[in-house]
Amino acid sequence: MKRYEWHPVHNTFGIEAKARVYVDYESVEELQSLLPQLAGERILHVGGGSNLLFTNDFDGVVLHSGIRGMEVVAEEAESVLVRVGAGEVWDDFVAYCLTQGWSGVENLSLIPGEVGASAVQNIGAYGVEAKDVIERVEAVSLLDGSRRTFTNADCQYGYRQSKFKREWRGQFAITHVVYRLSRQFVPQLDYGNIRTQLSTLRDDEVTPQAVRDAVISIRQAKLPDPLVQGNAGSFFMNPVVPREQFEQLQKDYPQIPHYNAPNGVKIPAGWLIEQCGWKGKALGKAAVHDRQALVLVNRGGATGADVLALSDTVCHDVKARFGIDIHPEVNVI
Repeated sequence: MKRYEWHPVHNTFGIEAKARVYVDYESVEELQSLLPQLAGERILHVGGGSNLLFTNDFDGVVLHSGIRGMEVVAEEAESVLVRVGAGEVWDDFVAYCLTQGWSGVENLSLIPGEVGASAVQNIGAYGVEAKDVIERVEAVSLLDGSRRTFTNADCQYGYRQSKFKREWRGQFAITHVVYRLSRQFVPQLDYGNIRTQLSTLRDDEVTPQAVRDAVISIRQAKLPDPLVQGNAGSFFMNPVVPREQFEQLQKDYPQIPHYNAPNGVKIPAGWLIEQCGWKGKALGKAAVHDRQALVLVNRGGATGADVLALSDTVCHDVKARFGIDIHPEVNVI
């Protein structure tokens, strides 16, 4: 266990923020032994910092999991269960699955962050979400140090949502996630540009690795590298509107892109933002990315307040033009 005072908190936005206390633990036992010392403290558990926007220093304790490891815990005829430490890099896990001949997460390639966050955020891309492969989640209560195991159903997953983000917010530290991966490859190609990217391949050449390569190529072409330009990936969630509202919008905007959703119609927030003229535009030291309007970027020296001001302005303009509320996907601290 490593403990620091007024230590910088890594975040992919490149915002300068420090925690009064920063602790990196490497096992469940280390975390449990630490918790009695933190009674009454304000606690923030972080992963890779890819979904955080700090508006101030954090006057409390930031915890980060260094729990690693990937192990097969059950094998079945058509699937395999893999238990993964919360501190593993998500994309390293995706790559590992493919080397083992397991599929189900290839569409989630190159999503930044760590494994623990996948179970909190229900990360998703190109028609696949983490909930599609999560079997169960292991956690430690930050209130009493007890170990808990939650089934997929317990977590009540929704679009970029889980009970860890709602009712259980700040109550648990995820230590391990158990995923069910498939031994039989069933490609998911109907979202985004994956099918177009793979159009030159024969059917037998469309493998999990080919899908991963296509997703990586698409993401690298339209999303900025956080090491070059600070960002948190997709800043906004795509709104889901009632079908009646969508049909009215479609009369005014016949080319509006959309996807069917269980409770309505999902509209790409990036398209809405672009229609409002924000793509590539800046407000102070924060800007909307010039290739993907869903992404807000730090042009250099931006504060969390700068990014938040841009976000609020963009949300206001989308609401004024389309009557649709869009909401940040990132956690504002």
